[in-house]
Amino acid sequence: MAAVAADTAAAAVPASAEDTETQHEAMPDLDEQWRQIGNGRERPLRAGESWFLVEQHWYKQWEVYVKGGDQDANTFPGCINNAGLFEDQISWHLREGLLEGNDYVMLPAPAWNYLVSWYGLEDGQPPIERKVIELPGIRKVEVYPIELLLVQHSDMETALTIQFSHTDSLDLVLQTAREQFLVEPQEDTRLWIKNAEGSLDRLCNTHITLLDACLETGQLVIMETRNKDGTWPSAKLCGMNNMAEEEEDFQGQPGVCGLTNLGNTCFMNSALQCLSNVPQLTEYFLNNRYLEELNFWNPLGMKGELAEAYADLVKQTWSGYHRSIVPNVFKNKVGHFASQFLGYQQHDSQELLSFLLDGLHEDLNRVKKKEYVELCNGAGRPDLEVAQEAWQNHKRRNDSVIVDTFHGLFKSTLVCPDCGNVSVTFDPFCYLSVPLPVCSRRVLEVFFVPMDPRRKPEQHRVVVPKKGNISDLCVALSTHTSVAPDKMIVADVFSHRFYKLYKLEDPLSGILDRDDIFVYEVTGRIEPVEGSRDDIVVPVYLRERTTSRDYNKSYYGLILFGHPLLVSVPRDRFSWEGLYNILMYRLSRYVTKPTSDDDGDENGDEDDDDEDSSSDEEKEEMPGPSTSSDVQEAEQEQAGPSSGVTRTCPFLLDNSLHISQWPPRRRRKQLFTLQTVNSNGTSDRTTSPEEIQSHPYIAMDWEPEMKRRYYDEVEAEGYVKHDCVGYMRKKNPVQLQECIKLFTTMETLEKENPWYCSSCKQHQLATKKLDLWMLPEVLIIHLKRFFFSKYSREKLDTLVQFPIRDLDFSEFVIKPKNESAPDLYKYDLIAVSNHYGGMRDGHYTTFACNKDSGQWHYFDDNSVSPVNEDQIESKAAYVLFYQRQDVGRRKSQIASSDTAASPASSSTPNPEIMDVN
Repeated sequence: MAAVAADTAAAAVPASAEDTETQHEAMPDLDEQWRQIGNGRERPLRAGESWFLVEQHWYKQWEVYVKGGDQDANTFPGCINNAGLFEDQISWHLREGLLEGNDYVMLPAPAWNYLVSWYGLEDGQPPIERKVIELPGIRKVEVYPIELLLVQHSDMETALTIQFSHTDSLDLVLQTAREQFLVEPQEDTRLWIKNAEGSLDRLCNTHITLLDACLETGQLVIMETRNKDGTWPSAKLCGMNNMAEEEEDFQGQPGVCGLTNLGNTCFMNSALQCLSNVPQLTEYFLNNRYLEELNFWNPLGMKGELAEAYADLVKQTWSGYHRSIVPNVFKNKVGHFASQFLGYQQHDSQELLSFLLDGLHEDLNRVKKKEYVELCNGAGRPDLEVAQEAWQNHKRRNDSVIVDTFHGLFKSTLVCPDCGNVSVTFDPFCYLSVPLPVCSRRVLEVFFVPMDPRRKPEQHRVVVPKKGNISDLCVALSTHTSVAPDKMIVADVFSHRFYKLYKLEDPLSGILDRDDIFVYEVTGRIEPVEGSRDDIVVPVYLRERTTSRDYNKSYYGLILFGHPLLVSVPRDRFSWEGLYNILMYRLSRYVTKPTSDDDGDENGDEDDDDEDSSSDEEKEEMPGPSTSSDVQEAEQEQAGPSSGVTRTCPFLLDNSLHISQWPPRRRRKQLFTLQTVNSNGTSDRTTSPEEIQSHPYIAMDWEPEMKRRYYDEVEAEGYVKHDCVGYMRKKNPVQLQECIKLFTTMETLEKENPWYCSSCKQHQLATKKLDLWMLPEVLIIHLKRFFFSKYSREKLDTLVQFPIRDLDFSEFVIKPKNESAPDLYKYDLIAVSNHYGGMRDGHYTTFACNKDSGQWHYFDDNSVSPVNEDQIESKAAYVLFYQRQDVGRRKSQIASSDTAASPASSSTPNPEIMDVN
């Protein structure tokens, strides 16, 4: 019920003095009057029925008149007079606080009509008609309707007072406001209310009643009209303007509008641009069909807020009045309902697309109350029957524009490997995540360090199995170096230290592409072999002693430099003296031996050692490990990350470096000193044989002056490139049909995801095959470029060649085909989401075809530019949007008459509307 309070349409004309007597003579007898009126008052209330208020005094006078049985004019009540019920005789508002039985009585419409026909209604008075409303558990006559003050956002001073029933919907309020303010049918409007605190609240759900919305008499209701550019005036008032700074009079091609990057939101912009260029979905929002299907009660949805936010975004981008917009309102709405998208971290466009499609579906689900539906199994029935039943069951719970546009049907077949039990189910899908054919081999770049000190390290590029072991790497490298695989040790070098020393059985998946891998030629193994007489392999670090910045310069630091070594030492030469000489030999390419003149500069008195000094170099006595006082000097050492792997390699089986064998210190200055250290090379250890055996790492400590004079850093860092480094492994492009075929290939379930066989009554690693049964109007194909494993993550940059037109799925759809409708299986490309970069960082862009002009555009955040079709295919293609040809042709035929006359229909872009920021 909606009525202007000032409306005074009377139900009957009051009788004049002469007419009163005529009516009195035409009245039924008094007993009949009492019976008709009294029986009418006893009837039950029916929802929506009209009842009328009669002033208590007049009604009592009428009762006296009819009960007295005397039709004497002295007791005649006269015309019905309700003046005592009104505040005034201008607005005709009811007085507040009226009580039934004290101030008025209520009569049903038939009884009221009898009284008016018999006695008439006082001149000028409106009938007081009220409706019966149905509240939870009760029906009552609504004596006091709600009186709302309706205003427009553009004119808050001019208010209309309109009466509404508590059971009227907000949609009736909106329609009444549109009628009163003469709003054009194509204009969008929405309602706000002013609450008790003075702030404004949106009335989002117009399907609820005024009672449910808790509206009260005298409340201000504001009708807001959308601007022509798709924005709402309230957005600017609330500081949520989506517009970038631009010319007010700009007008371009609808849909050719960029989205500003808010900070790592290119993934969101790419997904939105793809969805925005799905013709049927965009037209659904532009034509406001979503308003009738908003589902505010769905517990799985977002109370319609996500759909409304997306609708606002579509209307702005397709208004033609913006070069770009700032999607901060939509971003905040997504983050509110999906916490994983809060903040400004990098995300995946396909993950956002999946959330967005599911959220829009639930917000627009036409099924208000989902019923329980059991999964249907084939159980030997024909596929057509089972598929139809599965689709109907799906539609009983899920029915929206998203289902109409994007949902298709899989056939899933599981076969038990033990009993042969076959399970066939049909499952809906929203997009296809298809794998890329993955090569079983990978290319690793390594540095080979030969034992011959005259040879520089060599950079090699070797092809190894992706699921192979370290031994496979050694075998592959052996073909380049002619060094036997068992003479190699593979190490991960990081920050001048061994991050990890690999065993032959370690998997290659633990090596990342960014790792610095060194392969050392050795004549022994680090792993201890009982009774073996093989050479001992010693890990060696290089350190430089530096003066600290302490005020008295009494403390020293040790800093790692250069590349660490793995040195093979014969057991019979394993002593500090032998180790020093072997290291001098290994470093001879870039370390110069001191001459006799250099020695003389640093020696004081050598009279007692002339004979010793004239002997061979091998007999020169070497400096042993530091004493406790020496260790104190090395307290401040460089800290570094630990590999978490400490190789306990007791290679000193015969205690060759026992303290008793260490020669006494000589005054003669050596190039470096040797120390035992831990696996990080950062902490000196005590020199007991037990500690030496448990910590076999050795450090060569250089004095700065000795390093400057005898260590050639440039030569030490030098290496050569093997011929294989110039070889670039050619990657052949992959056809999209190959990916789809791989998707439908039979596979065996993994151990982490077994299938419960109803026949065996246990979980089985069954074989599984997916087939395409029914395809949607718009098919989204997600190329699975990101590969995750236990040890590594990588992006596949394989070029996938996909057709722009006529992608034929007839060979993949197993449902019996309709030969008369080949368009049901052919698709044309309409949008592509691209990803550039790697796993840690990247950038998303979009190629999309404008539904009105047919022109392809490249969307890079707020920059938009026209492109040719031959520019679309690239290694960056990540998510493909295809539209079925029968849908595209049907829509183009409907719009052909309009687009023919529109300048936007030209395939040649207008430079004024194709903005490249």
